[in-house]
Amino acid sequence: MASPPPPATAAAAAANPKRRPKPKPKAAGASTLNPNWAQLQSKLPRPAAATTLGKRKHRPDHPSPVPAPTEPAAEDAAAAAEVKLVPTSDDASLTKAVAVDCEMVGVGAGGSKSALGRVTLVNSWGNVVYDEYTRPVERIVDYRTHISGIRPKHMNKAKDFWVVQKDVAELIKGRILVGHALHHDLKVLLLGHPKKDIRDTSEYEVFRREGKRRSLKDLTAQVLGAKIQQKEHCPIEDARAAMFIYNKHKKVWEKNMKEQFRFRKKLKKRGKKKSAEGSGNDPNVPTLLHVAGQPAVGGLPAPCGGPMPACCGSRSR
Repeated sequence: MASPPPPATAAAAAANPKRRPKPKPKAAGASTLNPNWAQLQSKLPRPAAATTLGKRKHRPDHPSPVPAPTEPAAEDAAAAAEVKLVPTSDDASLTKAVAVDCEMVGVGAGGSKSALGRVTLVNSWGNVVYDEYTRPVERIVDYRTHISGIRPKHMNKAKDFWVVQKDVAELIKGRILVGHALHHDLKVLLLGHPKKDIRDTSEYEVFRREGKRRSLKDLTAQVLGAKIQQKEHCPIEDARAAMFIYNKHKKVWEKNMKEQFRFRKKLKKRGKKKSAEGSGNDPNVPTLLHVAGQPAVGGLPAPCGGPMPACCGSRSR
């Protein structure tokens, strides 16, 4: 058993509590570097020539993999998927231009004949001004739900066709009618509309591809960057898409329409002027007018009271 330390040593330790034996110095290495020096060393530029002393993964022959940048096309596709067609204002009043879209159901033999099942009108801001389910005159054979979205339950609150037709006719009267393939919509509505007031996105030459008409789904994706008609069609969404496409090209479109009708008006005037000039003594236009009471060719009575040509009076049997 060890003997206790001498009193003098204990007193000296009590007098100098901070005095301890110095530890033996360790060999200098990377692990004993000052943190500040290590941080400064990381910021210093490295030599251009690679050294063979570093680890293999730090050599220039084996650079660390760099993550590939995100492709812009993928970003655009993701952004397009998020675009929603929503009204641009809270104003739900009638505007100078209205867009229409109809959903059809099948009637007749095998449901092959189309009839109006639902009609929607939106204004220039994309707000709904009219949206009604319609009960056709004939019995519905095929609801075409996978496209129209119409089901038998919707007919419980549907209006008669003649009521809806009258309402739509009053709403579109004197206004610019916007839509896609409007001849189908007007056909099931049994309505007409002045050609000068029709803005059909399927007929506008700017939107055609190699002279062929394009679908509203395709145009909406290209012009508006939005996706529609993924499953069942929504007439509100389709009418809104047609209106927004028109609004985006409205200035140039209206200018082209004015030029076209001005040109057609000139051609029409020229045609009338030529016909008026040619109806006088044109030898290519036969004149068969005769004096009443005088014999015509072959001794038959004259059919009218006009002047008889000289050749008719000289001929007789």
